[in-house]
Amino acid sequence: MSFTLLTRPELIDLHPGPGDVCAAVEQGLARQPRQLPPWLLYDQEGSRLFEAICQQPEYRLTRLEKGLLQRHADHIRHCCTDHSGGTPLIVVEFGAGGAHKVTPLLHALQPSAYVALDISATHVHQACIGLQTLHPRVPMVAVCCDYEQLSGLPDHPLLASQRLGFFPGSSLGNCSRAGAVALLRHMATLLGPGSLLLIGMDQPQSVTAMEAAYDDAAGVSARFARNLLVRLNRDLGANFQPRHFAYQAHWDAREQRIEMALVSRREQVVSIPPLKAVVSWASGEKLVTEHSHKWGAEAVQAMAQEAGWHGVGRWCDSQDRFSLHLMEHGSLSQC
Repeated sequence: MSFTLLTRPELIDLHPGPGDVCAAVEQGLARQPRQLPPWLLYDQEGSRLFEAICQQPEYRLTRLEKGLLQRHADHIRHCCTDHSGGTPLIVVEFGAGGAHKVTPLLHALQPSAYVALDISATHVHQACIGLQTLHPRVPMVAVCCDYEQLSGLPDHPLLASQRLGFFPGSSLGNCSRAGAVALLRHMATLLGPGSLLLIGMDQPQSVTAMEAAYDDAAGVSARFARNLLVRLNRDLGANFQPRHFAYQAHWDAREQRIEMALVSRREQVVSIPPLKAVVSWASGEKLVTEHSHKWGAEAVQAMAQEAGWHGVGRWCDSQDRFSLHLMEHGSLSQC
């Protein structure tokens, strides 16, 4: 199959509408403790701040993952070729953000297309435009969406071949164990029969190192979390006072996760007009913004198998702090 090379990547905008934002906020504020879905963090400014978090010295995850991808891209290509029968693959990146990690895969695989899925339309489109200059022979399309809510990938000619899902950044850890299994099943549905999936996951480390990674000394993580309140003020006409919320990131040993939250510094009341709601906050009350579960390699493989995926390759750094897991849906063979 041949494709016309794209001079400018197309943007398909399936962004959740205002009603989806309202529903997510209403449901999240009704929980105990209050907790909003992580995708709300990633407006344009939130996406910019997250890119800055990845550059902080405490946040080693990005550097470890990039190093693994650069070192093992050729081996990953060989494994993909063995399990795809040599068919050119489409690389579908979930939560692509700035698409800073995929270049080694695109160089090694020379896929028939690259498709970036992300919640921020401007951010993902600009990322694909920049990436296209590095890979002019790989057609690209950006899809703005909440991929967890998609019933299927868009009907598009660039998506008409076998797919390799790419899910970097240990983002699976935002889910509980049951949620992670459900998401892996959903990815299998989106990617289709015979698909492959490459996931990056960091393993548990010292509590000090993990907490520092999510609460950097420069305060970028705190600004990222408080930007959620700025977004709610802008999009829903709420009157949050971000300075009245402290940022906290701590290790929950029982749940094996870092919990990130905004904590009310005092008693306060916030109005959210579209919800016809006035929300009272006690001093010390939390608004959980994210969880980041930390699972070992065996736990990741067990969840994947429960979702119908089977490991065909794994690569880790010298201290086994971070792993890349290559999986095939429905296969039992190893690379």
